[in-house]
Amino acid sequence: MSKKAHFRFYEELNDFLCPEKKKVVFPYDFTGKPSVKDAIEAIGVPHTEVDLILVNGVSVPFTYHITDNDTISVYPVFESLDISGVTHLREKPLREPKFILDVHLGKCAKYLRLLGFDSLYENTYDDTEIVAIAQAQKRAILTRDVSLLKRKAVTHGYRIRSRTPAEQVTEVIHRFDLQSNIRPFSRCMACNGKVSAVAKDAVMDVLEPKTIRYFDEFYQCSSCRKVYWKGSHYTKMKKFVDELREKTNGDPESGQTRRSAPTA
Repeated sequence: MSKKAHFRFYEELNDFLCPEKKKVVFPYDFTGKPSVKDAIEAIGVPHTEVDLILVNGVSVPFTYHITDNDTISVYPVFESLDISGVTHLREKPLREPKFILDVHLGKCAKYLRLLGFDSLYENTYDDTEIVAIAQAQKRAILTRDVSLLKRKAVTHGYRIRSRTPAEQVTEVIHRFDLQSNIRPFSRCMACNGKVSAVAKDAVMDVLEPKTIRYFDEFYQCSSCRKVYWKGSHYTKMKKFVDELREKTNGDPESGQTRRSAPTA
């Protein structure tokens, strides 16, 4: 016998819905006793995007079985609103931000590394490897593939909306509230290793004559040994970092940000 519940999705969760279901209450027909997690993903929203479910005004876990006439409100992950008194649907947020990105986000990975974020990326990773690494190393998965985030083993992840790398990294900064964590030029854009200052004498053998002549400050990746210095490429990248901080309401000097509570 068919039963009916009523759902309402809030904020960016509406990105996953067809137009007639965005920001409105809509009916959901079902049979049996499906879990609210299964119902949410059947509607099209990956569970990694959800942090609060209210059924008839009471917070419930993903395992709750929906019943006839339930009214269900579904909210995204909150970074600036305190919901500590309700049932969270996953472990605490990964406050040491670490990411693994799928095959379509190579440029986004480089931008995240430029900002100092630990970001794994290989164009040979398949979905199974990405999930396994995310679990083992407690990383959040960044992807444009909704089906990857629907895997049961995935606990932290985000579906990138934009197709433009610069906009993608801005999305990630907003979504994970990372403005104050930005540490530019502290990671290698090529391999994700940590970068630190190195004596000029120690890298003379890999430098071009003009570089030796005009520059004295050098930095080196501890993993791949790539050498960096503050040439024209540095000026361009610094401009990108400053513009990104401005877009995310941050102070270029402090990295602090102003955020307000989300609205529907």
